[in-house]
Amino acid sequence: MRADVAVLGVGLHPWGKWGRGFVEYGAVAARAALADAGLEWRAIASVVGANTVRGGYPGQVAGATFAKALGWQGAQVTSVYAACASGAQAIAAARAQILAGLADPVLVVGADAAPKGFFRPTGGERPDDPDWLRFRLLGATNPAYFGLYARRRMAVHGDTLEDFALVKVKNAACGALNPYARYRRRVTAEEVAGSTVVADPLRLLDICATSDGGAALVLSSLEFAHRHGVPRPVRIRAVSTVTPRYPSTVLDLPDIATDSAAAVEPPKRAFRESIARAAYEEAGIGPEELSLAEVYDLSTALELQWYEDLGLCGQGEAAKLLREGATTPGGRIPVNASGGLASFGEAVPAQAIAQVCELAWQLRGAAGERQITGARVGITANQGLFGHGSSVIALR
Repeated sequence: MRADVAVLGVGLHPWGKWGRGFVEYGAVAARAALADAGLEWRAIASVVGANTVRGGYPGQVAGATFAKALGWQGAQVTSVYAACASGAQAIAAARAQILAGLADPVLVVGADAAPKGFFRPTGGERPDDPDWLRFRLLGATNPAYFGLYARRRMAVHGDTLEDFALVKVKNAACGALNPYARYRRRVTAEEVAGSTVVADPLRLLDICATSDGGAALVLSSLEFAHRHGVPRPVRIRAVSTVTPRYPSTVLDLPDIATDSAAAVEPPKRAFRESIARAAYEEAGIGPEELSLAEVYDLSTALELQWYEDLGLCGQGEAAKLLREGATTPGGRIPVNASGGLASFGEAVPAQAIAQVCELAWQLRGAAGERQITGARVGITANQGLFGHGSSVIALR
């Protein structure tokens, strides 16, 4: 069964380091989404909040927190935490409520006030937590992992430092056109190469920052959208939230070991590839029908990996696709027209929601200077720690 939900409203709080609480960022984004939808806050039947583990109790109850900030009006609330996939899982929860007839329309909100530097686990002793273990046993920060992953692509596929720099150059050019981006300056390949080495081979400009920011969506049934005077809304056709399959033979955050494949054949598709595949199967489309993609570019090398995992090209062909210009705004399949995390930085609960905001603007033809001509179908992709896959397909 295929069932769409409408994207009636989208809203962002600009990314940056603002020195205020995440609730303020989320409330600003929520009010912007409500205004974009042409709805009063009291019309919202349910609020789904994507959680942050900072600025309060771990797993801050974001649904009620944002509802309180907007003014108690009796709405249902749900709170979701799935690390960097929190936003997509919040969208999935909202869509389920709408399709089940439990709430219509639904407000989805995510926001964060991220620490400076790199993310690390909260304190305490948690020997069953693989993220805590990799920090405690290996001292492996996220940038260290990004560097190892880049080295793997260089060894296996022949990617070069110049390829990685081209990803940053492309995304910075897009971010320069986005008023919500934190970094709005174009960079050259020479500047990327000359920036400080953080985790060899990656330089400072190869790795995304941590940021403050917020994002929100107003979702509804198509019937509600039509009654509200929106005959052709942007529609969410699929939301994938898959987990890995045993045996996992690729080292991936946060785990520091792989399963043995001596007795059991590896799955046909690696985890990241299965995320997009599930979304394609639900939507009834293939990668050849995409107009654009928003992917989780924690580092320049990881963006290249997503090209292959989304099926935009074959394994090992990502750098070639990039060099041909296919993933630029004027190319066959633009990737990260928003500027990506390279331009925004990570505001964990908000970023998967912000990806869908960009798809909505592009599919409406309302993305301004960064508009992709003729955009009809878009996909998002990211993943959260502990095996949280995340992909959304939207179309118009």
